[in-house]
Amino acid sequence: MKIRLFLLSLPLLALSVFGGGDAALPPVKAPAERSVNLRLGIPSESDQMIDRSGFALGYSKSRRQALWVSYILTAEHLNARQVRRSNKFRPDPLLKFDPVRPQHYNRTGFDRGHLAPASDMTYSRETMEQSFFMTNISPQLPACNRGVWKRVESQIRAWARQESQLYVITGPIFSGETRMMNGTDIPIPDAFYKVALDMTPPMKMIAFIVPNRASKRPIRSFVVTVNAVEAVTGMDFFRNLDDRIEEALEKNSDIGEWNAESDAPPPPPPPKRATGKRKRSE
Repeated sequence: MKIRLFLLSLPLLALSVFGGGDAALPPVKAPAERSVNLRLGIPSESDQMIDRSGFALGYSKSRRQALWVSYILTAEHLNARQVRRSNKFRPDPLLKFDPVRPQHYNRTGFDRGHLAPASDMTYSRETMEQSFFMTNISPQLPACNRGVWKRVESQIRAWARQESQLYVITGPIFSGETRMMNGTDIPIPDAFYKVALDMTPPMKMIAFIVPNRASKRPIRSFVVTVNAVEAVTGMDFFRNLDDRIEEALEKNSDIGEWNAESDAPPPPPPPKRATGKRKRSE
């Protein structure tokens, strides 16, 4: 109910942010989609769109993974009583193509990387289980999935708590020669993108492109504009926003506007004091 009330208030929010009283230019165009997760538009066409309570996704038959996952992340969801992580990966029962199975990732050296993070779906057993369907999974190197990408996901959750509600879209990026996971026909993404829209005043957008590899660089070094992500992926994010507002937001991506928390790696521990005892050689 709160999400629906929020969506109905979008025109007033935009007027309060951008000023003016031109009722002929509402910020949100009348959408054809029924899902709140797609209220601001479908990022791109896909071979199959799957719309769930937790998120919606656009699946590629040739890539054997989703090209985009879209959902609304709220402070209310994050602060609700948390359900235990499932860890039960399984084929998507709604997929009409040959499904990817959890065992396809065995002994490949890649993690089953969530696009809609399980930690964003902890507010119900249903959404948690949805996040472990293999249509929500993409090949990620462990050092990326458990390192820099995890830091980006954590920062998005912190911003959702700070701003009350965000629209989040995530997906893989493929460029150059396609590489497959060992023994499979599942392509390995070269990088991953994540874009976020905050509709609370002042409205703002931010985007990240993170290479699929290890990095200790701060996440601010991966910030790009939403326009840059659209140029790489060929997608059109938040297309149901009024064009005037969409263009203004998508060309700007200033992490300073988001009160970003420091994600610099912790300093190394101080060296241990010498005990005076010589270590025995072995």
